[in-house]
Amino acid sequence: MHIPQFENNNKPIVDCNSEIVPLCYFNIIKLSAGEEFSYQLSGYETCIVPATGTIDVEVEGQTFKDVGKRSHIWESDPEGVYIPVNIKVRLICHHGKAEVFVSGGKHNETYEAFVIRQNDIDKVQYGSDDTKTHRKIKHILGKNPAGKVGKLLVSELFTVGEGGWSGFPPHKHEADMLPDESRHNEVYNFRFNPSNGFGAQFLTPDGEDFGPVYHVRDGSTFIFDKGYHPCVAAPGFEMYYFTILAGESQRPLHMNYQKEYAYQLKTIPGMQDMLNKFK
Repeated sequence: MHIPQFENNNKPIVDCNSEIVPLCYFNIIKLSAGEEFSYQLSGYETCIVPATGTIDVEVEGQTFKDVGKRSHIWESDPEGVYIPVNIKVRLICHHGKAEVFVSGGKHNETYEAFVIRQNDIDKVQYGSDDTKTHRKIKHILGKNPAGKVGKLLVSELFTVGEGGWSGFPPHKHEADMLPDESRHNEVYNFRFNPSNGFGAQFLTPDGEDFGPVYHVRDGSTFIFDKGYHPCVAAPGFEMYYFTILAGESQRPLHMNYQKEYAYQLKTIPGMQDMLNKFK
C-alpha cells in the first residue's frame, strides 16, 4: 500500500495493529525549539531516529542528550534510541527544528533502553554502477545492535549515484518457512535528492507474472506484508528509504528470492555481505 506524503501532525502513519502490517509501527514527529512529544506503546518496542535535527530523549529516569547530528539525511550517519515495550518516553527539541522517525515492532518482552551513536552504525556498501545496483545501507538496529532487541530491524538505505535498482533480485519474506524464508512485515519512507525526484515501487504476488507498480515521491510511505518488492530510482536522482522490518517469530531476516532472477545474486558484488547484516 502506498501512502503519499501528508502532514500527519505527529500522529502515527502506521498505527499499532495495522490491518496490512500488524507487526510494524511508524510515526514521524516534527518539533521546533522548546517543543516536546511523549508516547508509550503497549506491545511494541520502538527505535527513535532523528532524520534531521537534534533532540534529547528521556526514558526510564535517564536522559540521552543530543541525539542526531544531521541537518539533512544525505550528510552523515544517523543516531537513535531504543525504547522498550510499554515504557514512556519524552522527546525534547531544545534548538532549531527536528524531524524524527519512530519505528516499531510488535514484541512482548521488555528490555533496557539504550542509545545508538554514529560510531555504532553498521555500514555496508554493495552492488556496482555496471549492474545498476549500487547501494549503501546504514544499520541502526542490525545484526549486532548496541543493546538487546526483540524482533525489530531498522536501517537507512541509499542508492549510490543517480538512478539505480534496490531490493534486487526480487525477494519476499511473507511466511515462516525457515531456513528459506521468514515472515517480516516492512515499512519504507522514501526521500529523494533533489527532492523533486521520484521512483517506482514494484509489488508482485507470489505465483503471478504481474503486480502493481507504485509511483513514489519524496515523503512517500510504502507498507507491505507479502510479495516481491524491488524498487528503482529515476535517472538523475539519489533515493533514500528509511526501513522498518519486524519479524513474527524471530529477528533475523531470511529472504526468499524469485526463482527466475535468483541467479543474479552471483552477479552483484558484495551481495552476500549485505545479506549477512540482516541476520
